[in-house]
Amino acid sequence: RETVELAKGTDARIIDTSTAHRTSNGWAYGFPELSAKHRNDICSAKHVASPGCHASGFISLVYPLISAGVISADCPISCVSLTGYSGGGKKMIADYENSEKNTELDSPKLYALGQTHKHLPEIVAQCGLSQAPIFMPIVDDFYAGMLVSIPLHAANLNGKYTLSELRKIYKSHYSGSKLVRVMDDAPSALFTNTLAGRDDMEIFISG
Repeated sequence: RETVELAKGTDARIIDTSTAHRTSNGWAYGFPELSAKHRNDICSAKHVASPGCHASGFISLVYPLISAGVISADCPISCVSLTGYSGGGKKMIADYENSEKNTELDSPKLYALGQTHKHLPEIVAQCGLSQAPIFMPIVDDFYAGMLVSIPLHAANLNGKYTLSELRKIYKSHYSGSKLVRVMDDAPSALFTNTLAGRDDMEIFISG
């Protein structure tokens, strides 16, 4: 925030990777794959806010469904998001890589139990949700990777859809994207660190 203030009156273009401006007026949301409007806003914006990690996974799954009318903005949504410890920054990395760490850190840790996770505001804003989702982030003892899953009851969809039809909706939405790929088949199991060290995203539809 201080840097933005100092840059006022200059020609500097600012890309903010913190949470400071992800829901601020006048800031483009840096997820160009979401829509043509997102791409155009980013191209012309002086200020761009980069999406959060958990938020990117959630929004990439829910935004297309709302845009296509598959679910409504008031649909009750819950989300489990698994992540490696590097996403927690320097302190969390140090905690997990300490040879004398607490043995509890050997197991998955469910956190932000008060439903006040810092990514929730941008999730609600970008998806246009009328209520915040139940969000369950889990960090575990591996360095990097993320797996975001959103279970939906068929009764909460605005109509009857087959998996093939839902997959086509996602493929159409992300058509031409080099970084977001909608996969043709869903395996029986998914691992959280499969894409660690890469910048792309894979979307699976199963059920």
